[in-house]
Amino acid sequence: METKVIRVDPRKPEPPLIEEAARVIKAGGLVAFPTETVYGLGADGLNPKAVKRIFEVKGRPLDNPLIFHVSSPGEALALAEEVPEEAQWLMDRFWPGPLTLVLRKKSHVPDVATAGLATVAVRMPDCPIALALIEASHTPIVAPSANLSGKPSPTKPQHVIADLQGKVEVIIDGGDTPIGVESTVVDLTRRPFTILRPGGLSREALEEVVGPVGVHQGAVHPDGLAPPSPGMKYRHYAPQAQVVLVEGERGERLRKMAELVGQLKEEGLKVGALTVGVSIPGSDVERRVQGLEDYAHNLFAFLREMDELDVDVIVAEGVEERRLGLALMNRLRKAATRVVRV
Repeated sequence: METKVIRVDPRKPEPPLIEEAARVIKAGGLVAFPTETVYGLGADGLNPKAVKRIFEVKGRPLDNPLIFHVSSPGEALALAEEVPEEAQWLMDRFWPGPLTLVLRKKSHVPDVATAGLATVAVRMPDCPIALALIEASHTPIVAPSANLSGKPSPTKPQHVIADLQGKVEVIIDGGDTPIGVESTVVDLTRRPFTILRPGGLSREALEEVVGPVGVHQGAVHPDGLAPPSPGMKYRHYAPQAQVVLVEGERGERLRKMAELVGQLKEEGLKVGALTVGVSIPGSDVERRVQGLEDYAHNLFAFLREMDELDVDVIVAEGVEERRLGLALMNRLRKAATRVVRV
């Protein structure tokens, strides 16, 4: 298959270019497009054959549900059977934005998109290109991350091209995505409301609107059961290099990271280090971030870059699980082949 790459202005998407991509969606094809979180691989969410192609192209297990992307709260409500009052509060406060709501689904929502669950996950992305594409397609668009299943999520157009060139009809190049980790997924079908996947919107921000919100155990440690949310089962976000994640008190984890780098170098391995603001002596490749937002924005890109540089092992620094740190630790643990706690 020949893949067409369309460069679109991320702030003012050109209507003819958006219409070209929308025609592909309406015809049952696949279009990779940017959102404010990561790039998504989109299909007509109400077309079961088109939805199934997403799973085939990505190599994604069929028991891993997808998120419906809409261009208005009304489109989300059209997919849901039961909508608690608090759902409207969250839409009013955080949409468009990196928040996905899990609601009871209506019967016309295809089972293949929801992995046979009785719920549907919906969000309204805060991205002009994504919103324009959904509006022009006249249908909700299901879209997991636009990468091969298990690999780091794509935050740059070149990541999408590397994974999906020749596998999909269109890739929209809208530049880098600003947030860098996926949306926060919240289950509103039972109380207390529960975060199924931490993401770009913090637990603390949610609690300002709806009160106490829980965090599902599977958000960090997959439990082997059928997942009620994308990203809760299977190893995700993993580069080819091994990832050793170091958790614990700051001073101790930095000491342990330096120790591990030295040991791995003695074994003749090429070692990369990923840290917050400090240097780890002896590492072959080092990437330092300046705070949680910078870490989130660059995490997936750094993991892919380490592979491009033929790094054998990445030693990554953990962070406190507060605000964006909860999402970061979720992603780092899922990418890790080994977790060291000190």
